[in-house]
Amino acid sequence: MATLRVIIDQLVAPVPGGIGRYTLELTKQLVLTAPRNCDVEGIISAVPQETADELTAKLPGLSGLHRASLPRRELSAAWQHGIIGSSGEGMVHATSLLAPLRKHNRRAAVGTQTAVTIHDVVPWTHPATLTPRGVTWHRAMAKRAHRYADAIVVPTHAVAEELSRYFNFGDRVRVIGGAVSDELRLPSDPAVRALELDLPSRYILAVGTLEPRKGLAALIQALALPATGGLPLLIAGPEGWGEFDVATVAAAAGVDASRIRVLGFLSDSDLALVMERATVFVYPSLAEGFGLPLIEAFNFGTPVIHADVPALLEVAAGSTQVVERTTADAYAGQLADAIEAVTSDSALRQRLSISGLDRARAFSWRDSADKVWQLHADL
Repeated sequence: MATLRVIIDQLVAPVPGGIGRYTLELTKQLVLTAPRNCDVEGIISAVPQETADELTAKLPGLSGLHRASLPRRELSAAWQHGIIGSSGEGMVHATSLLAPLRKHNRRAAVGTQTAVTIHDVVPWTHPATLTPRGVTWHRAMAKRAHRYADAIVVPTHAVAEELSRYFNFGDRVRVIGGAVSDELRLPSDPAVRALELDLPSRYILAVGTLEPRKGLAALIQALALPATGGLPLLIAGPEGWGEFDVATVAAAAGVDASRIRVLGFLSDSDLALVMERATVFVYPSLAEGFGLPLIEAFNFGTPVIHADVPALLEVAAGSTQVVERTTADAYAGQLADAIEAVTSDSALRQRLSISGLDRARAFSWRDSADKVWQLHADL
């Protein structure tokens, strides 16, 4: 029996985020698509038994759950400095750079291999959007991956190209993207829930945190321009980041704060509902490795606007309204113009809706899992 040991510790992080979603969905499909005589084991940091039990319930079919001896923070530091332990044994797949990387010989120790996932190059291109400790850790782990990883998984060819500016991974790079979760589906009575959430009949939707890289400040500034037609903005995400908050940004831009609602964390069904009912979904992020929210919006036939970020262009493949950025000062106006173009042209909205629905079918977690199994078979 061959066992694929998947690092799923992001699922017990204080804020699992997008990588947590990636980890959960990929691992579920790895279990379901496991070849004959193969199974899947999860690896996590030291957590209470109750947390381990909750995680096992989320991932039915795991052959086991290996708990390291160190808590998450200490484990990430230990692996950064090459203190590995038994977590690094066998066939290991890490859904991020948190991986037990050490020198090994695949030929001498058959079945010993480690693949890591690098989701984006933000630690190098936009380090100010991470904590100094986070930047140091990511860069250090990437160096370890360059020395010891047998394979590097990236979500898009765009990330592979950007990453090559910092590391020469050669033919170790594999492109394996994500997809929409099966859990992202409308509530049983959408109309009732829409009333409970007090959703407007027409609105702009955005997701994310008000951090510089996500471009939400520019989107809020765009609301001050007549081109946006007075539409309200709903933001699925937390209120602020660092010294930034929505009210401050809105006031500085001269935007009536009543036009903006921060929805905070949403359940899967509520997120599906606000996406499905949005007039337009705007993803103003300035740097991404994949852009899962685009595919989620596609899945509900919602027209999408985004900046000309290489990874987003690759994922969208012509199914969106693209803002070709010129200067930082012009970005808000360019977003406003794109919003006006989509909201005022029913034919354009229809075309984007249909092409988005078609594009969403190109992504599936089963396909991603099959590629991971093939990757380890090739190794």
